[in-house]
Amino acid sequence: MIEIELTREEPWPDADWTSLATRAVRAAVEQTPHGELLTTPALVEVSVRLTSDEEVRVLNRDYRQKDKPTNVLSFPMVQPDLIDTVSQNSDDGELLLGDIVLAHGVCVAEAEERGISVEHHATHLLVHGTLHLLGYDHLEDDEAEAMEEIERRVLATLGIDDPYLVRED
Repeated sequence: MIEIELTREEPWPDADWTSLATRAVRAAVEQTPHGELLTTPALVEVSVRLTSDEEVRVLNRDYRQKDKPTNVLSFPMVQPDLIDTVSQNSDDGELLLGDIVLAHGVCVAEAEERGISVEHHATHLLVHGTLHLLGYDHLEDDEAEAMEEIERRVLATLGIDDPYLVRED
């Protein structure tokens, strides 16, 4: 079973972000070989933090040596090759899969640039972040293509258009 622990800081507005995050994370997990995490008796927790660009800038600087805000950061707590053993080997029946942090200003600016709602863009970023927690990456072209294909599939199940379509204005 997957549970979302969400914290929201200013300037994120009041909204049902927990439901949005839960749908995004569950849909992402379902479209990967780790889908059994949705039904395991163990409690699998994902921490989601909606915060300011400044907080994300500091995290990005401290953990990635990039002194600028970014849209989403993921902090996996489990090695990808150990995820499959969660339901069999979780000592106390609980596992923190990891943390996902979204920067408000960057998210809003990117949504406006793409002509989509902040909710749809945040959903995409949460899907992207969840895939990172599951061991996916996009450092190499083939990894990026595989990850983007999963994102497209996940977002389609949520009724969200392909974020990677090139639109000509």
